[in-house]
Amino acid sequence: MLHAHGSLLTVDVGDRTAETTNIDEELSEFIGGRGVSTKLAHDRIPYDADPLGPENRVYLASGPLQQSSMSFTGRMNMTGLSPLTDGLLSSNAGGYLSRNFVGTGHPVVEVAGASDELLAVHVRDDGVEFEAVPELEGATVPEVTEAMNERHGLESENLVTIGPAGENEVRFASAMTYDERAFGRGGLGAILGSKNVKCLTFEGDSAPEIEMPNEDVQMDVHRQAATSDDIFRRQGTTHLVQILNDNFSLPTRYFSELSFENAEKINGDRVEEKKYKKAACSVCAFACKLPTRDEASGLETEGPEFETIMAFGSNSGVDDIVDVMKSNELCDDLGMDTISCGNTIAAYLASEDEFGNVELIHELVEKIAYREGIGDKLAEGIDRIYEDLAVDNWTVKGMDFAAHDGRVVHGQGLSYAVANRGADHMYSTTMIAEYNDVIPAEGTAGKAEFIIDNENRNAVRDSAVLCQFGLGRVIEEDIFEALFDVDYEDLLAVGDRVVNLERHFSNQRGRDATDDTLPYDLPDLESSIQEYYDHRGWTDEGVVPGDLVSEYAQAD
Repeated sequence: MLHAHGSLLTVDVGDRTAETTNIDEELSEFIGGRGVSTKLAHDRIPYDADPLGPENRVYLASGPLQQSSMSFTGRMNMTGLSPLTDGLLSSNAGGYLSRNFVGTGHPVVEVAGASDELLAVHVRDDGVEFEAVPELEGATVPEVTEAMNERHGLESENLVTIGPAGENEVRFASAMTYDERAFGRGGLGAILGSKNVKCLTFEGDSAPEIEMPNEDVQMDVHRQAATSDDIFRRQGTTHLVQILNDNFSLPTRYFSELSFENAEKINGDRVEEKKYKKAACSVCAFACKLPTRDEASGLETEGPEFETIMAFGSNSGVDDIVDVMKSNELCDDLGMDTISCGNTIAAYLASEDEFGNVELIHELVEKIAYREGIGDKLAEGIDRIYEDLAVDNWTVKGMDFAAHDGRVVHGQGLSYAVANRGADHMYSTTMIAEYNDVIPAEGTAGKAEFIIDNENRNAVRDSAVLCQFGLGRVIEEDIFEALFDVDYEDLLAVGDRVVNLERHFSNQRGRDATDDTLPYDLPDLESSIQEYYDHRGWTDEGVVPGDLVSEYAQAD
């Protein structure tokens, strides 16, 4: 089976040391990316670790296909113990980092310990350098890029950076690369902030040699990406705004409504009108990114994508796409997940009856990043403050909801309930099948096995590290098999191991079936959750038996 090659580089920012460890076995069993990072995090982060304490660790990892020239491979994975959800969480970001990262010679870099001063950590193929950067305290993401360029000739594609939100340990702070691409959900940027790491840089030309099977298949994928007329290439995910509002649902005014009366003012057509050039991730011919500009104000940003439009648009009662673009830009510069930031602000707007107050929204984004005034409370995320705000708790396991509403697409709702990282639509992407009538939108009964297959496939996707846009459009089961030179069922088994390890870690921290809940009722939900446990081989309490993971984990 195709997998990444090379050693683990552990960078201890407290001791200012770097050492390598052989992880050949882990790579061969877990491919790379999310898979190998989850395995390492499960075994090396103490079960009782404080997510914002020095004992937590964060992992940056590539997969084997980041050494190919195939489209949909311009991404990187980041994994750690989430300050938002209190469980192992992986996120991935696009851009141009992955090839520079691979050039260091390491498929996985682990950041451990905590520094007593603000650092830039430079990882090169000839070693690691620790640079004290106290003058960058409070700097925005673009300001850090400018400083690294002036001092070291490094560009945004070499960097993983946190903004003020990460430094201030906002629980949904992002780690940013290429200035506008985010390791978004779950607060991984806050982990770097807790370690006093302002940025990590990567450069080198020492990528381990990997023999890629079926290069003709890779070229076919690349060719199809280049010639596709998919609307995602013009509007990214934003074309979903109008479709979902008209046919399914678009969360509105802090999830109190299922459609937005002014959706046409913030839909994909409005975003495409602001798009002024094409953009992509490294080596990808699909070019789905959205550089946007408002000529009247001079505002330039990348995006917003669909989820950001929901959080800062319909869910906040805002109907001007330029206002949403501004919210998007502020979050990128300050280093915050746009979904969680927007939803948390929407919760506050609901408590104050201030929906649509754009000036207040933009003020709150900055207050959250710097933990000023009410921003200090909002920086904790909805799950920790909803009672103080006297609003409903629209989260699962601490993760606030994505735009794909489980009250309408019930399988997606079930998947939110059981997912290890809570209400994140990317964990199972079950909603895609429900939107397209592959499975009915209504009901949860009989959907558990389908959700499990999706979760396992997506864990392989994230281990590869492949872009979701390639799945189902170009990369089908037979392509997976050809790329990895292995039976598809064997690949799904890798994904199963990843999900089990995430769950086992959460179980050791006290999580069980009582956490697999929703803030709304769905038909047959309780029995469907039990059906999910049965298919996974977990107990009725939602616990992974030790013997299920003992062959590939430290199952204490």
